[in-house]
Amino acid sequence: MEPIQLTPSIWQFPFPVGHVYAVRLPADDSAGRPGYALVDTGVPGSAPAVLAALAELGARPDDVRQIVLTHSHVDHIGSAADLVAATGATVLAGAPDAPVIRGEAPEPPPVPTAAEQVLHEQVMAGLAAAGVGAPRPVAVDTELHDGDQLEGWGEPVHVLAAPGHTAGSIALHLPESGVLFPGDIIGQGEGRVVLGPFSVDREQAVASFRKLASLTPLETVCVPHGEPVVGGAAAVLRAATPEKDWR
Repeated sequence: MEPIQLTPSIWQFPFPVGHVYAVRLPADDSAGRPGYALVDTGVPGSAPAVLAALAELGARPDDVRQIVLTHSHVDHIGSAADLVAATGATVLAGAPDAPVIRGEAPEPPPVPTAAEQVLHEQVMAGLAAAGVGAPRPVAVDTELHDGDQLEGWGEPVHVLAAPGHTAGSIALHLPESGVLFPGDIIGQGEGRVVLGPFSVDREQAVASFRKLASLTPLETVCVPHGEPVVGGAAAVLRAATPEKDWR
């Protein structure tokens, strides 16, 4: 798995289910080396591949300072505990999802449409066939809320509550570089962006999609599933019809 560079400081680590993104951070004064943040961690067992991809970028495990989890599903938090053990990074996640990530509460099940139900069964069967089990709980060092800003990224990073897929789903918007990490509110398939499937509250998820689509500036959308949208993302998102997806 080769890292794919999307911007001067962002790489996609592509996985069959649930991509991981690495963001290069400014050098720490004490170490003189750039740091890295990870956005999501893949399914359980992905940590060795993530660390190998970081090594391709010249990063050591202890260069990873932050792990931001966009929500609590297994393909996003699955390797968080292993990566924290390897890197010592702090974990940040939306406050409503934090009890699930810490293993203190069960994962609320999605409410799928008929079309989503077929896909959900296929995805779950695929994960089971691959031997993917439940994620290990991991401590959430910082619980994030709408309007928070992340520190240490070298540019403003706005945290946006984007509920609907899960109660605590979040997105990250970097307005200076026009980058959005939408979590599973936005996916890509068949050459277009779509509402991410398997939401706990579809209406809320559609509203979150529209909220993210209204952001400016917006050039690059780092979706967890499908191909990232690179260039002209604002127009692509404005043309989307999430209300019609998965019907």
